[in-house]
Amino acid sequence: MLEKDRNTSGDYGNTDFQLKQRLIYAATVLLTMLLGLTSRAYAEVLPDFVAKHAGDALWAAMIYFGFRVLFVRYKLFSTMLLSLLFCYGIEFSQLIQTDWLNGLRSTTLGALVLGRGFLAMDLLRYTAGIILAVSLELIAQKK
Repeated sequence: MLEKDRNTSGDYGNTDFQLKQRLIYAATVLLTMLLGLTSRAYAEVLPDFVAKHAGDALWAAMIYFGFRVLFVRYKLFSTMLLSLLFCYGIEFSQLIQTDWLNGLRSTTLGALVLGRGFLAMDLLRYTAGIILAVSLELIAQKK
């Protein structure tokens, strides 16, 4: 199902190139994380639409770039699908309400990673964030 890039004779077969790509993706993860946290911290000064939707979209974009760090040789579509499944899985897991899981969610890190409550709108936000991340990557590849 997850398809690797078949062009192993090109740059992706080069270990140095893969390391460089992983470092770029890791930096992008950190930048996206910073933007997401900033969008939450300064929500009151952002336009209402951005304040409501940017955090979740950026979280999903960060997940996408994180998977690109791990699976640099996989095709974009495969990584995009894996990211969507992961994000959707986290969102649907919020329907499970157990004491130990809610205890994790009550911490700052737990809330950032696992969320607190299921919202169907978050599925749209995640999809938009991942599509934006893939689009940015495609634009960067052309340059």
